[in-house]
Formats: sequence, C-alpha cells, structure tokens
Amino acid sequence: MGRLHLDIVTPVKRLRSAEVHMVVVPGAEGDFGVLAGHAPVLSTLRPGFVEIYASPGAEPQRIPVDGGLAEVNASSVTILTGDIPLLG
Repeated sequence: MGRLHLDIVTPVKRLRSAEVHMVVVPGAEGDFGVLAGHAPVLSTLRPGFVEIYASPGAEPQRIPVDGGLAEVNASSVTILTGDIPLLG
C-alpha cells in the first residue's frame, strides 16, 4: 500500500501537510478511513477528531475539527475546516 498526502487547512493557515499511511475522518454520516487508492469522495464533516496514522500500527495523532469538508482521491485527502482554537 502506498502513501497518502494529507492537507488540513483552515481559513487562517495550513495546519498539517504530510505523507501519511491512513487518515480516519469524522464524516457527517459516520467516521471513515482513507488509505492510498481510495475511491474519490466528497464529504461534509461533523465536529470531532481527524486521526492521522503516520505508519501501519502507529498511535494516531488526533486533530480536532469543528466540521467542514473532506475531499478524497486515490492519492490525497484535503480537509477544509474552521479555525481550531484548541491548536492556537
């Protein structure tokens, strides 16, 4: 399985841009995991946490989101969300 490019962007700044193994996204219809090769998806987000797995079996880094949009394709995930006060 290949790597996946992740961007998490707010109106103020880019919070994260990295190559990762997997991302779990809090979709409006429920959480969904994304690996490289995923089918294209556009989903609204509910408030929750994006879980970022740097490598297989790694502990996830959790980034809070207050809703927004996620665009997924075979090689990348872009998350557009509001400003995250917990991250400063």
